[in-house]
Amino acid sequence: MKLPVYGPRLRRVARKHFGWPSLRTGQFKPMRAVLRRRDALVVLPTGAGKSAIYQIPAVLLPGPTVVVSPLLALQQDQIAALNERGDPKIRAVRVSSAETPKEQREAIEAIRTGQAEFLFITPEQLSDPERLAEVRALKPGLVAVDEAHCISAWGHDFRPDYLALGEMIKQIGRPPVLALTATASPPVREDIIARLRLHKPEIHVSGLDRRNLFLEVAYCPDEDYRWRRLTTLLDEGERPGIIYVATRRAAEELADRLTEAGYPAACYHGGMAAGLREQRHEEFIDDKVDIMVATSAFGMGIDKPNIRWVAHMALPDSPDSYFQEIGRAGRDGDPGRTVLLWRSEDEAIQRFFSGGSPDADELRDLAGALHKGPVTKTALQKETGLGPRKIGQYLGLLEQVGAVRTGAGNKLSVPPRAPLPAAAATAAIEEYERQQVVVRSRTDMMRGFAQTRQCRTETLLAYFGEDLKKPCGHCDNCADGSAQAIDEAEAEGPFPVHSRVEHGEWGAGTVMNYEEERMTVLFDSVGYKTLSVPVVVEQKLLNAAAA
Repeated sequence: MKLPVYGPRLRRVARKHFGWPSLRTGQFKPMRAVLRRRDALVVLPTGAGKSAIYQIPAVLLPGPTVVVSPLLALQQDQIAALNERGDPKIRAVRVSSAETPKEQREAIEAIRTGQAEFLFITPEQLSDPERLAEVRALKPGLVAVDEAHCISAWGHDFRPDYLALGEMIKQIGRPPVLALTATASPPVREDIIARLRLHKPEIHVSGLDRRNLFLEVAYCPDEDYRWRRLTTLLDEGERPGIIYVATRRAAEELADRLTEAGYPAACYHGGMAAGLREQRHEEFIDDKVDIMVATSAFGMGIDKPNIRWVAHMALPDSPDSYFQEIGRAGRDGDPGRTVLLWRSEDEAIQRFFSGGSPDADELRDLAGALHKGPVTKTALQKETGLGPRKIGQYLGLLEQVGAVRTGAGNKLSVPPRAPLPAAAATAAIEEYERQQVVVRSRTDMMRGFAQTRQCRTETLLAYFGEDLKKPCGHCDNCADGSAQAIDEAEAEGPFPVHSRVEHGEWGAGTVMNYEEERMTVLFDSVGYKTLSVPVVVEQKLLNAAAA
């Protein structure tokens, strides 16, 4: 099939089955990859129409489409949007813990008999061998993995249950895979590709410059100043809005303080009972709460177009988290505002949350238990006494050092030539420490974003490997003219942006951007480093990497 044929067919399906008169920027090329039966990784901002990238081609592909998604609320919104049109060609069903066994059987039957096209499912359901066999028998034509950054150990929403997803997809017949996310820096992209076992994927990144969002940052010398800046925002800004804080306690205390000061607010964090979290979520969606004070636990799965502003009361742990969270503002295309109110002390909080190293004895015992033969994660939890999140973290580290693999029936086993338990534990801790170096470098990059006088959008997009070419015009530095002055004063650096370089100690890396006399390089082993350009040139610290 020649390339020009794809466009009319896709647009025809979009109009007929979904009621969409046209495709958005950034959608067509990945849709074309899906129709070519190619694996693809797509990075599009929140509200840019990622779901359409699998929904429209699915109508043209043989076999049903399996959609793996991490949150039941997110699934429900997408299912409702598909089914409200009453079109059997795009009908969706779900198999999850929210359905009764009878409803689950009916969902599978609807897909098998062609009465539905989309099967929404969670990784936990696919971990059941019987369920996996049922899905395999459906002969799916495509697997779409939504919120794909959740599979990455570098992603801020890392889900240990996603670790076996690459093996699960293999076991259902290995149809083409489409991975979708709103934020993925280069290390996260590489991790997604490796963990999902994508085969020579097309990578499509677009639309990261949200032109309707105004980016603003203010350094706060003390908490009183931070409070005054926040209340000024509340007095000036439309609502609803989200205020992100670093801790659960901060969420509760700030919501109470705002309410007492005449700004009725609710709070949300991961330590609340599930029923209360769901209630707060629904109250915000239904405009019953217009100021939500929350930790990073609030956000993924929120399909709310009219959020007018997002404020951060502390420095986020990374640009990945920050970009994901500010992306919830202005999804309707109307103007939105993002305000980061930070203090130097914020970094100490992030260092605390990075936690200590894994326990060597626990890792060794876990690796030893794996040597007893293929075993499920549930059985490992019983034998070792480790909690689900800790065992997920440990298995992820052991997998990365070649000490465990997922096989048939999602049972875990030790691959040939794997290190012995003690050596595996040592290697896993070394891998963890290497990752922590990168994690700390991401916090450094967040501080650099907060302090920059360059265009903030340019700085943020450079972290994600994108080049804006010129100042954005919708951030505080562009508004006060400092970004334009820096842009005009900048000279060409010693190495092209996005070129590969070598450092004597840190190894290979990629040049991300230049700002005044500084350059940022993303090194494969130690993460992001900001270097003085004159020193790099004078001491010949970097060399162009061999092609």
